[in-house]
Amino acid sequence: MIDPKLVSKLNSIPDLTLYTAPSDCWAYGSDNSRRHACPDAVVIPHSSQQVETIVQLCYEYSTPIIARGRASGTTGGCVPLYGGIVLSIERLNQICHFDPKNRTMDVEAGVLNSDVQRLAQTEGLFWGPDPSSRDYCTVGGNIACCAAGPRAIKYGTTRENVLGLSAVIGTGEVMRTGVYTTKGVVGYDLTRLIIGSEGTLGIVTKATLKLLPLPTKSIVACAYYSDLLSATQAITRIMGQPVCPSALEFMDRNCLSLIRSNHTDIPPNAKAMLIIAAEGTQKDIDHQINALKAAASFSELIKFEIANNKTEIKKIWQVRKALSPALRKLSPHKINEDIVVPVSKIPELIEHIEQLAKKYQFNIVNFGHAGNGNIHVNILADLNDSKVGPRALECLNSVFDKVLSLKGTLSGEHGVGIEKRDYVLKEIDPIALRLMKQIKSQFDPKSILNPNKLFLSN
Repeated sequence: MIDPKLVSKLNSIPDLTLYTAPSDCWAYGSDNSRRHACPDAVVIPHSSQQVETIVQLCYEYSTPIIARGRASGTTGGCVPLYGGIVLSIERLNQICHFDPKNRTMDVEAGVLNSDVQRLAQTEGLFWGPDPSSRDYCTVGGNIACCAAGPRAIKYGTTRENVLGLSAVIGTGEVMRTGVYTTKGVVGYDLTRLIIGSEGTLGIVTKATLKLLPLPTKSIVACAYYSDLLSATQAITRIMGQPVCPSALEFMDRNCLSLIRSNHTDIPPNAKAMLIIAAEGTQKDIDHQINALKAAASFSELIKFEIANNKTEIKKIWQVRKALSPALRKLSPHKINEDIVVPVSKIPELIEHIEQLAKKYQFNIVNFGHAGNGNIHVNILADLNDSKVGPRALECLNSVFDKVLSLKGTLSGEHGVGIEKRDYVLKEIDPIALRLMKQIKSQFDPKSILNPNKLFLSN
């Protein structure tokens, strides 16, 4: 329970939206992981100054405070495990300044990714991060988990596309980091420390985004293979030649089974599919797609089809983005991981996962951003089942062990939150973890900011 004095002081903040009734707070207790814990209160500030005041009060009363965007994350990162206050950034939604000459945009944390893209496009620009939730996820949420998406292969993740930010640390003080230029090495890089910290070091209120010029021509190709190994070997070959695709997506045979009803031209004998995108000028796009096609060509390549008008391209990406919702509907309690391995190790990883599927007799669906080695591994098992759940976790543990043995990492873009917290010591060196906890204590002396996410504070 929250101290009644804290509630009284929150109530005295002009124009602040405050909920304390469980019926009002309930909806703010979950994210796309489907974990849930009801907060004791919800605050919806209208300004950065209100965020400062709220955190100062939470510091005074040692009350947990959890920042929340649109809750599209899949790791339980904004679930209030220990009650406390959920701070929703939904009304911090102003685009403060758009500077197309310098390719920057200053925005509040609650601005939608799609709103940034729409405004940037009016001046022939775009922002690099394009997660599948781009239509409704916020810039603050993108910063919290270092969101990426298919185009990260060419344009980078959130970390490479934010120049600076403002954040309220655990004492209620405002920290401004970064630069307005694309180069700057004065002091430690606290901007990139905050990005991906999942609200455990500070609540981001504003950010300066680095924008990029829109390509004048885009082409998307679909490559279908008669066996899985050839498709994964093609990924390695595509990424080993000079032309960098703007996206390289992978889908296994289980994915193809799911999408055939909406994509009827998939060859019936296809066991894997690559989506290969190229972007550039009209002058060089033909050279790019020819080079990518040559790299993708194996004797097991069944079909290589090119979509070069907006309608066909949109249809392909809609099919790709529909995969996660379709899988969630098919298996509501599935395990969804976003592991990453070096690109050359993808064939070995996929082969190992195929063996695990047979060993544990689970249907495992694999797809993802293959150009970065970022594969979404979906174990279609009900974790709530007392018999199936432990076996599913044993299977997951084997996946993680294989990933780390291949010099990979346990998360490429979803973050850690609650879901991967118990596995952090598999990857993070004990000394590095100790330093992370010390950094956390400097930013958040009372450990009130999203406590016990990423790792256990104690």
